[in-house]
Amino acid sequence: MVATQVPVLETLRHASNARVDAMLSALFEARPATAPRLEAAMRHGLLVGGKRLRPLLVYLAGRALGADDEALDAPAAAIELIHAYSLIHDDLPAMDDDDLRRGQPTVHIAYDEATAILAGDALQTLAFEVLASTPHPRLGSLVRTLATASGRDGMVAGQALDLDAVGGHPEVDALAHMHAHKTGALIEAAVRLGGLIAVAETDPRLEALSRYARTIGLAFQIHDDVLDVTGDTATLGKASGADAAREKPTYPSLLGLEGAQRKARTLIDEAIAALAPLGENAAPLADLAHYMIKRDH
Repeated sequence: MVATQVPVLETLRHASNARVDAMLSALFEARPATAPRLEAAMRHGLLVGGKRLRPLLVYLAGRALGADDEALDAPAAAIELIHAYSLIHDDLPAMDDDDLRRGQPTVHIAYDEATAILAGDALQTLAFEVLASTPHPRLGSLVRTLATASGRDGMVAGQALDLDAVGGHPEVDALAHMHAHKTGALIEAAVRLGGLIAVAETDPRLEALSRYARTIGLAFQIHDDVLDVTGDTATLGKASGADAAREKPTYPSLLGLEGAQRKARTLIDEAIAALAPLGENAAPLADLAHYMIKRDH
């Protein structure tokens, strides 16, 4: 597989961000706000910054299998809505108790705790409204994919395991299991949503995309752990050193900083190998895998 050039990936990323941001903004402009303060909090949690990594994965995976961007817009927006809801709830005092997100006050700081909870709830349900409002022959599979990745067998389970792990000393395999749910489930859902727009569930290339996503999802989280040690608050857009302060187990704490970085590089190699069945169409996904462990925030 011949990788694309980094500027090409940046061009793709900016185009993807523009598409999904336009769709997300339109959700608030299409009708008057029933509860203006709630909608302002939703906008704050959704539209103020963000890498838009998961929508980009939807677009790149879908394109690799022949889907067009217009068909990918709804799942790309839906998965970002789920991600935004999860961050609002993760930042709450009962969870990670963070004051800063994407260089801005978290929603419960900018508004209040009750409004932040409701904003997260509303973004979550809006995700399924957006997805279900777009006709597609595999709509049931699309909705099920997003729901499973978001709930008790996916992201929410991972957050519960994360809370249980505070102050403990789990084995590396247990930490990987937790992150496979908290972070990896939604990343895997992103590539599967993009793939399902283009092909049937039985297409073997979907499993190749899933293998790719599982490995980059873990590499992404390991690099997040590394950045929490090596990064600074201004660049990260959130407090650095927060994991150690909360006594959260991380890959650097279990493997050492260099060991964690080696593990992340190995995972990226595995991710790129998994893309072989997709051929040259997957070159942007390979570049994105490299980006996962080179980013500074």
